[in-house]
Formats: sequence, structure tokens, C-alpha cells
Amino acid sequence: MKLEIPDGDFAGYIFDLDGTLVDTMPLHYRAWDTAMRQAGLTCQLDEELFYSLGGVPTRRVAALIGEHYGLKLDVEAVFEAKERLFGEIRADARLIEPVVEFARKVAKSHPVSIASGGTSDIVHPMLKLTGLAEIFPVVVSADDVVHGKPAPDMFLLAAKKMGVEPSRCLVFEDAEPGMRAAEAAGMKWVRVASRKK
Repeated sequence: MKLEIPDGDFAGYIFDLDGTLVDTMPLHYRAWDTAMRQAGLTCQLDEELFYSLGGVPTRRVAALIGEHYGLKLDVEAVFEAKERLFGEIRADARLIEPVVEFARKVAKSHPVSIASGGTSDIVHPMLKLTGLAEIFPVVVSADDVVHGKPAPDMFLLAAKKMGVEPSRCLVFEDAEPGMRAAEAAGMKWVRVASRKK
């Protein structure tokens, strides 16, 4: 994987977690598929639908999948089931080395942060499990903002916590909602093509 870094005088770097630094998206898909079947889905969860919701906060994903399939869901119950299922398999996650390598390099001279659509009880254990916690002193999760991606709130909060103007931040993302959020925040972004087609 080659990262296409745009030109710019960047003073801070913001990284999504799932699918950007850690190849967790296939694990999240497995957890979602099982949780949705437990909630009444009678077919396999559409993978394209799942990947189109990358970066969207978990409870919102549950609601959107339910709407897509016409299911009446207890969003909180589906959320809890999905998080529990993911917790059981998250140790299988692997680092996306080119992105991690870049993060380690820039962290030596610039502020870096995480801005993830996951909840803090998923994000922080994953950072510890993968050894990434030491790199990222600033972590913004779905619990820290009212509006998740594609709203710009997460990235703006990460920039504020790093003490960097939004226009001087570069975002690393693997999903469309995150790229739209970066643009809404006035930030340039790098697409991480982590998904195997």
C-alpha cells in the first residue's frame, strides 16, 4: 500500500482507527452480521452496506441497518450485542503497517491524534492491545461528540486538543463518511485503501 500524501504545511495529523491503523473492519463485519441475525435479520448482512457506514457511530449504524432491512430494532440491545461480539474477536486484529509506520514517524515531531467513530470502551482497549496507545496522547471517540462522522465535530475536537488549526491538519481515513467529515472540517485527507476487494 502506498500512501498518497498531499502537499501542505501540516502541523498535526489525525488518524481514524478501524480500517486505517488497524485492520478491524472484517472483524466488525462479523460482529455486526451475528448481532443483526440475533436481532431478526434472516439473511447475511450486505457487506457493501456495512462498509458504506465506516466511521459512523455504532448506535447510528444499528439504526441505519435496521432501517435498510425494515427491522424494528432495540438499538441499544443491538449495540451491546455487537460490542460484546467484537470484544470476543478483537485480538485477531492486525496493524496496517504503512499507516502505523507513518504515524510513528510524524509523532516524533508533530502532534498526532485518533478520531474514531467507535466508543471509548472499544477504542482505548484496541489501542492498548495493538501497542498504539503510546503513540497517540489525544484520542477522540464517539462518546466525546454529539454528532459523529460525516459531521466534522470529531476532527475539530481532535485539532483543538492537539492545539493545531484545523486547516493545518491532515486526516487519514478509509471510509467515505470520514473523508466527508474531514472536508467539512476544512482538512485535507489521505485515503487508506485497506479493504481487500
